[in-house]
Amino acid sequence: MKIFKFGGASVKDAEGVKNLAKVLSRYSDEKILVVVSAMGKTTNALERVVKSYFFKSDDTFSILQEVKNYHYEILNKLFADKNHPVFDEINNTFVEIEWAIEDAPTGNFDYEYDQIVSMGEILSTKIVAAYLSEIGVQTSLLDARDVIKTDNTYREGKINWEQTEKLANKLIPESFTKYQVIITQGFIGSTSENFTTTLGREGSDYTAAILAWCLNAQDVTIWKDVAGVMNADPKWFDNTIVIDQISYNDAIELAYYGASVIHPKTIQPLQNKKIKLFVKSFINPDLKGTEISDWQNPLPIPSFIFKVNQVLISIMPKDFSFIAEENLKDIFELFSLHRVKINVMQNTAISFSVCVDDDEIRIPKLICDLQKSFKVLYNKNLELATIRHYNQETIERVSIDKEILLELKSRNTVQLVMKNK
Repeated sequence: MKIFKFGGASVKDAEGVKNLAKVLSRYSDEKILVVVSAMGKTTNALERVVKSYFFKSDDTFSILQEVKNYHYEILNKLFADKNHPVFDEINNTFVEIEWAIEDAPTGNFDYEYDQIVSMGEILSTKIVAAYLSEIGVQTSLLDARDVIKTDNTYREGKINWEQTEKLANKLIPESFTKYQVIITQGFIGSTSENFTTTLGREGSDYTAAILAWCLNAQDVTIWKDVAGVMNADPKWFDNTIVIDQISYNDAIELAYYGASVIHPKTIQPLQNKKIKLFVKSFINPDLKGTEISDWQNPLPIPSFIFKVNQVLISIMPKDFSFIAEENLKDIFELFSLHRVKINVMQNTAISFSVCVDDDEIRIPKLICDLQKSFKVLYNKNLELATIRHYNQETIERVSIDKEILLELKSRNTVQLVMKNK
């Protein structure tokens, strides 16, 4: 059994869904579990719905209507018969969202986020599964919430591995006795009370790895709009190079530092069972792509990772005393409380500086709590550049016309927090 993951870019329109079917046709002799993300930029749009609903703006339903129009445009291009049952299924899914936003919000933003944003994956998988069945592929639709079980940490559910493994092995092999392809959602799971949770932004890769671990899959393939894992994002650099083969360890490092091609949590479950991960192009499936496995050689070339929309927070004791272990304990507890992840950290005698992703909900609350005990300074709209296997030339390459606010070096990695001059 193989596990394929298709991201939003691969199913952003009707042609994308048809192309997914063509990719699957290349593996007609295989049993394939297909993990699908929300279509195109649906997650971003549903995030706007959640924020509008939670903060009681007037445009909630108009934003949702844009999402609805987008999905019906894809449906109309895929299905000539407008009485096909999928039209009612998609309509009913949108009705569920409408019912949710007609009620007053609970006061827990993360909970509301998961109940609404998760619907992007529900919509996409219903459409993809219906289309595959329509063209003659023996296809079953599996609700990931029936398999992926988590705790109640909304927006970043922690996996109950024992329960998930048990459910996966109960439900999935049985479906494969009747169907060649099983379609399921990435990114989502459910609690013991059957409330929907999400696994973190871009978490569909992680879903594929979880299921591979549970089922001892042959391998996992992530289908992307790039030729494989590259040494830099083509959006930032010309003349990027596809890396043919990298180790689990290097892949973990790249993902941890923010390489968008792989979700950070994806590698560990695969590495634990030595399941190979392939990153291939859905545009050119004949290309070799990248193999991530128990490869021992280090990366042959420098690799660049950029993160924008960063905040640099500097924290100092109000009495100008040293930053000591007790201070750091209090600081880390606040970061954990507000669920803010640190991308870079550096301390001096009297200050502790961190670089984090900006989040309009969490960061203001974190800073407010820090200011109760510390003096806090912060800069927004920054960039974080990480270079693996760097040299001085690569540092100069990324810092042209930039002011470096923080620099952190280790043997293999340099991180630069920068702003435009």
